[in-house]
Amino acid sequence: FLHSSVQAQVRLLICCGRTSAMMISGRSVAGMRPAADAGPTRARVGKCAAAKRLFALDFDGVICDSCGESSMSAFKAATVQWPEIFSTAEAEARKPELLEKMRAVRPVVETGYENVVQIRCLYEGMGVQEMLDGWSSILPAHMKTWELERAKLVQLFGKVRDDWIAADLAGWLAPNRIYEGVAAPVAAALAQEELYIVTTKPAAYTEILMREMAGVPLPADRIFSQVVSGRPKGEVLTMLAARHPDASSCIFVEDKYHTLEKVCADPSLSAWQLYLVDWGYNTEVERHAAAQNPRINVISVQQFKQLLTSENH
Repeated sequence: FLHSSVQAQVRLLICCGRTSAMMISGRSVAGMRPAADAGPTRARVGKCAAAKRLFALDFDGVICDSCGESSMSAFKAATVQWPEIFSTAEAEARKPELLEKMRAVRPVVETGYENVVQIRCLYEGMGVQEMLDGWSSILPAHMKTWELERAKLVQLFGKVRDDWIAADLAGWLAPNRIYEGVAAPVAAALAQEELYIVTTKPAAYTEILMREMAGVPLPADRIFSQVVSGRPKGEVLTMLAARHPDASSCIFVEDKYHTLEKVCADPSLSAWQLYLVDWGYNTEVERHAAAQNPRINVISVQQFKQLLTSENH
């Protein structure tokens, strides 16, 4: 589905069993809980063990704030899908209002194409809170009402972005931002540990943003994109654990609480240490719920840095 100028950047994507508590300054990061079946914490004697840690990091909401770009791309795609609505002077006049509301409802988006449905719902008058509370049922209902197909919306949303990148890369990059303080720790862990990006964003876009905005050239085999397959992240974690059976610990960092809930519900993933960032696309209610879950640690940017760069493992 990628424009020919972007297609060349898409390469074959290649997609841990033991756990150990991360020790920093003599204690675990902010009292972080080890995975459910973690064994005794290893004492550090001399240099740390040769085994590397396995990291699986979400991208949007953990490393990159792409809400501005995805919302603008949604408006462009809606103009193609429904020109009789979004090509009008009224829609153009309401564009700032719609883009602002798109940021408010971003926490419920799983995959990029959903933005196109969201912006139409907002245009039709749906409230922000209504969408936050019921998106899981609102999305399929409106896909049916408006006779939309997931595959075709994925293709449309991708084409709009590809065309934008091909015509104006700087303009496409501008609405994106890398969260302050996260790029350096990611670069450090990429060099010293086994690190993967597990995302619903197309791999080509992830690679461009990491290289151009984060300053971190990320090998293609370190990006696992679910945009076409829709494969659950839990399955990706299982694949990565099998790929790195000797990892000293397995660490999954997300900004979506319900994604971590799904991991918690799968006994086969009990070895994974789970972290919810306190930035990104989650709500105060979700952060509070995560804090009550014994499997999940809620972390700040500073704790994220400690987690990725600590030598005490």
